[in-house]
Amino acid sequence: MSTEQLRRAADLLANQVGHWTPARWADRGESMHLLVQRVADQAADLGGTPRRAVPRLTDLALADQLRVVVGELISLAPAPDLVASTTADIAALRHTLDT
Repeated sequence: MSTEQLRRAADLLANQVGHWTPARWADRGESMHLLVQRVADQAADLGGTPRRAVPRLTDLALADQLRVVVGELISLAPAPDLVASTTADIAALRHTLDT
């Protein structure tokens, strides 16, 4: 699994939800925010910086937040197993939100 595949998975999820209305986000925003927080925590751990809470701006901002934290993680040259597990987490949420 490559970082390009990770970026692609994030883009696919962001594109899937980027046009959602607030009503469509009902009962879905929390799972997306938790994913964004997990990726941010992985980046903090890899970069040796303290974990910080990702602010819950609005559901409409979650797609952009995902792209940002994935970009940050990729910039830190994560190990292949971290890339694979993060890609799988994103793909799993994408599938869940698709149903």
